[in-house]
Amino acid sequence: MMRSLFAGVSGLKNHQTRMDVIGNNIANVNTVAFKASRVTFEDILSQTIEGARSPEAGGLGGVNPKQVGLGTAISSIDTIFTAGSLQTTDNPTDFAIQGSGFFVVSDGEQNYYTRDGAMKTSADGALVNSNGYRLQGWMADSSGNIDTTQALQDIIIPVGTQMSPKATGNVGLEGNLDANAATGDSYFTSVQVYDSLGNVHNLTITFEKTANPNEWTWEATLDGGAPSSGGSGTLAFDPATGEVSSGGTGSATFTITGAEDLNLNLDFSILTQFGSPSTAYVASQDGYEAGSLDMVTTDSSGVITGIFTNGQSKPLAQIALATFSNPAGLLRVGGNLFQISNNSGLPSVGPAGSGGRGSIAVGALEMSNVDLAQEFTSMIVTQRGFQANSKVITTSDEMLQDLINIKR
Repeated sequence: MMRSLFAGVSGLKNHQTRMDVIGNNIANVNTVAFKASRVTFEDILSQTIEGARSPEAGGLGGVNPKQVGLGTAISSIDTIFTAGSLQTTDNPTDFAIQGSGFFVVSDGEQNYYTRDGAMKTSADGALVNSNGYRLQGWMADSSGNIDTTQALQDIIIPVGTQMSPKATGNVGLEGNLDANAATGDSYFTSVQVYDSLGNVHNLTITFEKTANPNEWTWEATLDGGAPSSGGSGTLAFDPATGEVSSGGTGSATFTITGAEDLNLNLDFSILTQFGSPSTAYVASQDGYEAGSLDMVTTDSSGVITGIFTNGQSKPLAQIALATFSNPAGLLRVGGNLFQISNNSGLPSVGPAGSGGRGSIAVGALEMSNVDLAQEFTSMIVTQRGFQANSKVITTSDEMLQDLINIKR
């Protein structure tokens, strides 16, 4: 039987495989974060008719080997991990990776890796993909601290998450006290502060000019009541600079019915005394009432921050990304998911923006990286290759028919 017949058959088979890959690429032209594949060929075993002969000293030259190839084989089917274009969706749970990282998702038993960031929120608050696989990352502790060295966890943002109240501990004042004020002139400012239960109280600080032209006294009251300790002091200003020279800090303790005592540290150090109207005011206080989760935002490093009804914000979780030394070695397992293989290497997991993992674009999805122009061109080349191999088979068949007809 003619060798060309079997060579043509191998060509048909492998061009058909290449056409299957091209068809799959085109079918997934609109699949989120799909990565195209390509097929490369290699020749297979060659039959040696005559071996090579080395040159003879002073005689004949060398002779090259005589070999007949026996067809073609699939050398590789590679996944091309070039980045796809980003499509804006404005959906806050859609994520796209700008870099070489992968999202990590879990079915509860095993981790999988994907570039598809179309996430949704399940009934228990978990971020999941379209198949219910849970997005992995790190949850923040009660203080909002995230430890990315810990094991991966399901990212869960339950609706109605509460933030406990915080009692005011520090109060900072800014502004000016009028250097031209007469002795006995007073000025006051007030601000809302919070006790340990989140109840609101009105803190009033009254300043009074003394006979010393560079000195003021201050007194603090809470809801019109006097403190149980502290709550008063004297501020002295440098006549050259108008800045506080002594008495820049103070304290006041107030007894609160049904709650813990309110201990306040008062900072007057930024106040000034210039010849302009008094404008002293409370610029900061660190307490707040209780609040419930109102909305969440995600930044480019994957940190999910909760915005609460009390106006406070706190990190809730951070999305993890993984990289591989050889991403082309990953196994496709369907559903836009990949699985590690013997040649992909182990995942290097960490936060976005580190280790070459890339950043996260929020409200966007990565599109397929299939190039239709390239695929249609490859389709034409594959079709012609298939036709040429078909011609080899028909021609070989005709030659065999002629050989059979010799007997006739």
